[in-house]
Amino acid sequence: MSEDKKKKIIKTIKIDVDKCNGCRACEVICSSFHASPKYSSNNPARSRIRVIRDPYRDLYVPVYAGEYTVAECAGRDKYTIDGKEYDECLFCRASCPSRDAFKEPDSGLPLKCDMCEGEDEPLCVKWCMVDALTVEEREEDVDEEEVSPEELEIGLESLADKYGIEKLRDIVARMSEKD
Repeated sequence: MSEDKKKKIIKTIKIDVDKCNGCRACEVICSSFHASPKYSSNNPARSRIRVIRDPYRDLYVPVYAGEYTVAECAGRDKYTIDGKEYDECLFCRASCPSRDAFKEPDSGLPLKCDMCEGEDEPLCVKWCMVDALTVEEREEDVDEEEVSPEELEIGLESLADKYGIEKLRDIVARMSEKD
């Protein structure tokens, strides 16, 4: 007897590089949406989307934040676009130890695109006036055993890597004493 698998709707942002004009409205609205309190400030370093820019060659590539990875990748491939060479890291969506992209500037915690949770559609898509960013949905089967790390666990691992597990334990212990 076969079990019916659960279905899950997966949303992704489709990027049409040929349409992007490098205006960076996506970065502005994303950083404002994720400010605390919401819309109180604008700091593109907090944005979950970045536009890789080479205005002299009229090249603009939006890249949005993906999963956190504890180790930098082994690959250092190069991409050639219109005769100019680019490092693979430039277009990578991961937050990793080898670069500052997609990390919260104050805490160093990894950033990940949350598709503007609570909104009808991601605001970067809504604010893109040239339709370089669009939302695509697809249905995927989900296995019951599939377990993904919680955001809290990922955040704690990142803090432990940055400050050490002992310092993290001391802070948690102090916080527990306050309650």
